[in-house]
Amino acid sequence: MNHSTQPIIQSVKNLGRLDRRHFMAFAGALSAIPVLSRSSFATRSPVFQSNPFTLGVASGDPDAKSVVLWTRLAPEPKVPGGGMSPETVEVKWEVAEDDSMKKIVASGKSIATIALGLSVHVVVSGLEPIRWFWYRFQAGDAVSPVGRTRTLPTADSTPEKLNFAFASCQNYEQGLFTAYEQMAQDELDLVFHLGDYIYEYEAGRNGKIRTHLGAEINSLDDYRIRHAQYRADPLLHGMHAKCPWFVTWDDHEFDNNCAGDISEEVGVATATFLARRAAAYQAYYEMMPLRAACLPKGPNMLLFRSASFGKLAQFQILDTRQYRSDQPNFDKKSPLNDSARSTTQSMLGNQQRDWLFDKLKQTDAQWNVLAQQVMMGMFMSNGDPTNPAYSMDQWPGYAAERVKLMQTVKDLKVSNPIVLTGDIHSNWANELRIDDTRSESPLVATEFVGTSISSGGNGAQNPANLDKIYSANPGVRFHNAERGYVRCQVTPKSWQSDYVVVDQVTKPGGKSSVRAAFVVESGNPKIQKA
Repeated sequence: MNHSTQPIIQSVKNLGRLDRRHFMAFAGALSAIPVLSRSSFATRSPVFQSNPFTLGVASGDPDAKSVVLWTRLAPEPKVPGGGMSPETVEVKWEVAEDDSMKKIVASGKSIATIALGLSVHVVVSGLEPIRWFWYRFQAGDAVSPVGRTRTLPTADSTPEKLNFAFASCQNYEQGLFTAYEQMAQDELDLVFHLGDYIYEYEAGRNGKIRTHLGAEINSLDDYRIRHAQYRADPLLHGMHAKCPWFVTWDDHEFDNNCAGDISEEVGVATATFLARRAAAYQAYYEMMPLRAACLPKGPNMLLFRSASFGKLAQFQILDTRQYRSDQPNFDKKSPLNDSARSTTQSMLGNQQRDWLFDKLKQTDAQWNVLAQQVMMGMFMSNGDPTNPAYSMDQWPGYAAERVKLMQTVKDLKVSNPIVLTGDIHSNWANELRIDDTRSESPLVATEFVGTSISSGGNGAQNPANLDKIYSANPGVRFHNAERGYVRCQVTPKSWQSDYVVVDQVTKPGGKSSVRAAFVVESGNPKIQKA
């Protein structure tokens, strides 16, 4: 445990008897954690017995003139404190126009604080738009690997193309991160990670391909170590070094099937749950290339935000966990009954929904993208129209808000709406209507759902009951359950999604291929084979 945070974190552990109101009052102390230990007395010449950059480097949340650069000092990443002594450290950084780091365009110093797990978040400003840059860090005599990043086009520009990928769900115990090996060869401009970056479960729960450290994670140290165990994977941190990432979470970064401040486990006190969430959110911020606007305040963290690739594409990055109502029908697969269709059910929460609708009113982009977590297509999982069953953890459990969202998209005549989704450990291509249960109504948007990186093991090319799935769900145009990610090529005239799959993740040597590719033409949400 880091010395400066120990009293506060220990107090958090003792909150089980408090209600939410008292806990939120206490959260002011938690929000002070990130600024503790900022000092001009940082160690300027630390001595390391081993490489402190075991977790690599990363960049993220770029705009036309700036980008966030990230690293964390952790010579022993799988132990509390990362193997570092409890003191702040001065870290130098450089940005160059070339990979040999000879044409330096920006440089400076930052402080790796104890309170933020000796992570570094540097916002480099004043960069030229739509340019590639290279960067590195130095602490004492130790120099980090060189990472590559880029700025985005200006808001008024009209880029000819964008190449990016999106991924989700990388359970360390269930498989290797082989998909990132292929992704690193794709020459992408951006990566979107849509959640389940880590899994919180205890060691051995999900298999023996690799093994988590320790019991189910609860404390700040627990979450830090679990993140470090994942990020130490060379394929994962190697892909982070290839291009900037936009990240958002789902549930496993904190706790499975969480809904707002409600646990899926019966009897968990709200204050206890929020104390754990505060630890999870702080560790998440520490480990991701995020701007200071995302700095958590106790159990709250503002993660929904926008990004634009000129007038070609506007991305709204959503958070469908922190603000949602509890899943209806006890989170069991159910018909779309009154509970699921209730207007009080919200996936987004009022603030985020109002923000999103305002962004949709203002956009002038050719393609308008919702990067979010759970499937929006109203998929009837049992294929039985006489007694239909839908997932209450996905958008069917929030059916009225989904209808309102799709109706708003239609009424505002939002140009080329695209939904990007993770979570479900399988690939889907869905045509979306205002109400997907009415197959005769016109199409409104297109949804591309990406499978997992490793969660679920190797998966299957052709899932069981595939014909039944297609016949019972006319909006579903493709379904597959292999592992991998989705690669997208966007131009003013068309959007193409390639479903890149890996044939083997339970042992080394898996081979990647494109299982299917689909095109959406500008002005028509209908999915066509490429």
